[in-house]
Amino acid sequence: MSIAVEEKTSTEGAYSIYDTNEWDNEVIHQAIHEHQYHLSDRQKRYVGIKRVIDTCIAAIALLILAIPFLLVAILQKISSPTESVFFLQDRVGLHGKVFKIIKFRTMKSSAPHNTATADLENAEMYLSRFGKVLRRFSIDELPQLFNVLCGQMSLIGPRPLIVSEYPAQYLREFYGVYEVRPGITGLAQINGRDTLNDVDKVRYDRAYTRNICARLDVMILLKSVGYVAKQEGIVEGKQPKVPGFAVFVNENVEKDIEDSLNN
Repeated sequence: MSIAVEEKTSTEGAYSIYDTNEWDNEVIHQAIHEHQYHLSDRQKRYVGIKRVIDTCIAAIALLILAIPFLLVAILQKISSPTESVFFLQDRVGLHGKVFKIIKFRTMKSSAPHNTATADLENAEMYLSRFGKVLRRFSIDELPQLFNVLCGQMSLIGPRPLIVSEYPAQYLREFYGVYEVRPGITGLAQINGRDTLNDVDKVRYDRAYTRNICARLDVMILLKSVGYVAKQEGIVEGKQPKVPGFAVFVNENVEKDIEDSLNN
């Protein structure tokens, strides 16, 4: 696995996640490839099967949701006539390649485009009235089924990060997270979601990657339904950050996941 430094390719549409202004790219690149985690052969076989399952489920879900999507689009236009229905944004996916994620628009066009909601000082001021409803029930995430159908995402996996979230990007590649497709929902989403800091999110990303299996995916899917129904873990705007990014990443989460899978 590799990510080209400061490079664009017309065939892949990818560009570097490295920030040449703040990092020594060559040193980081070498360290990552010498020590990064790789999926086992068994996990790779499961990932291949999972892709087929994702495609079938996404296709069926899109057919079922066609009319609800149309209704949401109409309500979007009634609520905000000058705003577009969908929102496209660059995210980092499988093997570090950048793709366009698609969501129902929930923020006004005046909101910073390539900034995570968690980094906004006052996110509420950018949310549209109808957008608040969509986010409360995670309806805005459903168009990502198109990304799943196209092979850019999975139903279950680490949430795809914005390109500018550099520290998390480096750790994700180091821990092998980019060997799996990002998901509509994931382990971090059922363990705090927006209330988690960057350290905790990467910890859950790593735990998922090292324990990826059908049983874990089913558990995440079922718990995600409960999280959405209860509207848990939804926080808009910037949260306090924990210093010492890599220092606090430990094995506790992975042990908890292993214990739950063995019970």
